[in-house]
Amino acid sequence: MNIDTLVRDNIKSMSSYSSARDDFKKENDEKLIYLDANESPFDNGINRYPDNKHVQLKKVISKLKNVDKNQIIFGNGTDEILDLIVRVFCNPNKDKIITLPPTYGMYDVIAKTNGVENVEIPLKNDFSIDKNQILKLSSKTTKVLFLCSPNNPTGNSFDINDLAGLIKNFNGVVVVDEAYIDFSSKKSLISLINENNNLIITQTMSKAYGMAGIRFGMGFSNEKIINYLNKIKPPYNINVLTERKALEQLNKIDQIKIGIELVLEEKKLLVACLERLEFVEKIYESDSNFILVRVDNADLRYNQLSEKGIIVRNRSNQYLCQNCLRITIGTENENKSLIKTLNQLWKKFYL
Repeated sequence: MNIDTLVRDNIKSMSSYSSARDDFKKENDEKLIYLDANESPFDNGINRYPDNKHVQLKKVISKLKNVDKNQIIFGNGTDEILDLIVRVFCNPNKDKIITLPPTYGMYDVIAKTNGVENVEIPLKNDFSIDKNQILKLSSKTTKVLFLCSPNNPTGNSFDINDLAGLIKNFNGVVVVDEAYIDFSSKKSLISLINENNNLIITQTMSKAYGMAGIRFGMGFSNEKIINYLNKIKPPYNINVLTERKALEQLNKIDQIKIGIELVLEEKKLLVACLERLEFVEKIYESDSNFILVRVDNADLRYNQLSEKGIIVRNRSNQYLCQNCLRITIGTENENKSLIKTLNQLWKKFYL
């Protein structure tokens, strides 16, 4: 696929912002006097602009993800990367994206913000992809297909054959949002970026890495797409403090893996307890750090839990999610409190 034909003409012809540090190339480690960027000269650890090229971070991520450093882009949260993708490929009031509800709500928000139509092709009743319908409804103006796998809010991973088929046959850019991939039994599709020049993978440090507060997202694709995204990326979107905390956490991979295993074990225990409750009608299979649960009356159960100080997410307004609550897996004590409260509700209304 010729990616250049998908990119907006004004993006192809423009030059990216050039920062002061882009103009100067450091060739050795000698101490330098920086008088080029109108920064404060008083050293307090954060008085200088951050590294616009993210050299140290890319070195670590490149090794961890087994990709070239030129195949990586970082964002102020994954949402920034998703927004960059739409702005690079979609002409306002002309082009379209495709999403598969129920799914992550920011795809639609980003599309509307950029004056791009969102063509919604719902998942099947079993939360699988309707691949034939996607290909049938795609056209020259459907530039980007967003796939969230494992999916939010359903929790399931999509069939690898369906994903591979769409990547191969969709005449546009395919974005696979892998925010929850660290909890999944399925492998990341990141290795496929080398053989599919229309594929973009996004991941985050907000979930398994426990760093939602620093807003750090990662995008992976071929060098050409990354270069286009870098053209319009704000030059200092990853601040110094975020970079430091990200590097700290990336040096704790063994601890991260232990945390993932604890979450998955707690999920098993929580599912087993939920299965015994009369008002729980269905627990959907989950490849993530949350579970989607269909109950008798989601509004009632949500309010009852809220009154007890336990906040879950009522997803009843989402397609195929009527009377469904999305429950994030908490700590052992938090999960015990949830189960205790649910058992009390069950005894109150059913015994």
